[in-house]
Amino acid sequence: MKLHEFAPAPNARRVRLFLAEKKIDIPSVHVDIRGGENLTDKFKAMSPNGRIPFLELDDGTTICESIAICRYLDAAFPTDHNLFGSTPTEIGQVEMWNRIVELQGLFTAFQAFRNLTGIYSDRERCIKAWGEESKLRNIEFLPVLEERLTQSTYLAGEHFSVADISAYIMVDFIKNIDIHIDDSMPSIQRWYEQVSQREAFIEAQSK
Repeated sequence: MKLHEFAPAPNARRVRLFLAEKKIDIPSVHVDIRGGENLTDKFKAMSPNGRIPFLELDDGTTICESIAICRYLDAAFPTDHNLFGSTPTEIGQVEMWNRIVELQGLFTAFQAFRNLTGIYSDRERCIKAWGEESKLRNIEFLPVLEERLTQSTYLAGEHFSVADISAYIMVDFIKNIDIHIDDSMPSIQRWYEQVSQREAFIEAQSK
């Protein structure tokens, strides 16, 4: 089993934090996405979406999309550390908040970054106005996150979950589009500091 990734990329970091939380060690293969390695026919034959990360199983099966990879790993290496929830209610809450963060937070942040910086203008259409709109949508999402974290210790309730991993990556990433969490969002600050001190997070960041 091998994880094909570009380690600094947000979605690769999501999977790495999940692996650290579950104490799973998998060898990785570096993919030069800046150089366009993921655009080759060979890469696309293994990763249907043409993106990283993707997991290559020993029988040749491949799984792309970061949460799909995490779900596979959760099923393949079962433990009592249930990052997708333990009860029906928890499972629903984790899925709900993870999707909210993905669609309203991570996706808008990625769109803002790619369209404002033009980092991949050699392979996609970059529209500055869409980048600016995406940045505004991301800013407008932060009060939703702040309000939720006034109600519970973690995003989906009182137990840490994959939704917190997604939100943590988002909060880290938005610094790249000049959005910063300040004292007007104390609950996000409290939560971020608490999550940052988790053993798995310290371990993953040191690699």
